Amino acid sequence: MNKILKITAYLLGAIVLLLLCGVAFLQLAFPKVDPAPELAIEYTPDRIERGSYLANHVAVCMDCHSKRDFSLFSGPPTLGTLGAGGDRFDHSMGLPGVFYAKNITPFGISDYTDGELYRLITTGVTNDGRAMFPLMPYMYYGKMDPEDIYDIIAYIRSIPSVETEIPDSEADFPVNLILRTMPQNAEMVTKPDPKDQITYGGYLVNASGCIECHTRMTPQGVINHEFAFSGGRDFPFPDGSLVTSSNITPDPETGIGNWTEEMFIQRFKQYTDSTYVLSKVNPGEFNSIMPWTMYAGMKDEDLKAIYAYLQTIPAMKNEVVKFTAAN
Repeated sequence: MNKILKITAYLLGAIVLLLLCGVAFLQLAFPKVDPAPELAIEYTPDRIERGSYLANHVAVCMDCHSKRDFSLFSGPPTLGTLGAGGDRFDHSMGLPGVFYAKNITPFGISDYTDGELYRLITTGVTNDGRAMFPLMPYMYYGKMDPEDIYDIIAYIRSIPSVETEIPDSEADFPVNLILRTMPQNAEMVTKPDPKDQITYGGYLVNASGCIECHTRMTPQGVINHEFAFSGGRDFPFPDGSLVTSSNITPDPETGIGNWTEEMFIQRFKQYTDSTYVLSKVNPGEFNSIMPWTMYAGMKDEDLKAIYAYLQTIPAMKNEVVKFTAAN
């Protein structure tokens, strides 16, 4: 009996040792990305203006990094919170942990060099070597033109500084370990010529992260690319109601296959009309997670390019119930 107990103890000890070695390896060897580049971006007015356009109307960085007022339709950013962070994303949203949008005003990024910010945005690795949960869509930003990322950095360096203390994000075990293996070196591209409308539209669709919201998730909580852009991702609201993303494939019955270019553009631009007033939304009433007021600021030619690209993707039939009231 003693011999059996000893063998069992040795085996358990060996397993624990292997696990500890595995954890140590993950901590030491990952994330496996290149060091932050040496960058000194010139913060010109043109860069800042372009960066403002990208951060507020295309990549919509300010969607997550500001406080959204969901007492109004589509949750526009609350005045005075631009870039201040603090939004919480947690288990109630089907996420494996508790994650907070960071402060990206000058107060929050003062200890980052331009190169470190560039690496953070495009690979998801912080200046102290931590891997960010891909709620921050660095995998899309890592396929943009470096010049566009430089513009975004110039812009967020220029916005008013807001002092906030944001809690650290915490991923659940074992996601906190797997997380370290996710970042990879960016695969930057040259921005396509806008005259090549479909290719340029694909570039904008990537930068806007359309696939992230308009695609249902796997049970493991990642995008199911088999159903790309066909909608069906659920977004629970605190009041218990559920908003589900729309099908934006060119399916004529359940998607946007019957939409004209003009209809597509007007769907966004209605929110920039001087006569339009965002409606008040009470708890339990229909609202939208889609930041319409932010995307509404996109240029017409960019919206046309996105429309042209979406018309080329495979049509998928997926009837979506956009809103389910709380029980």
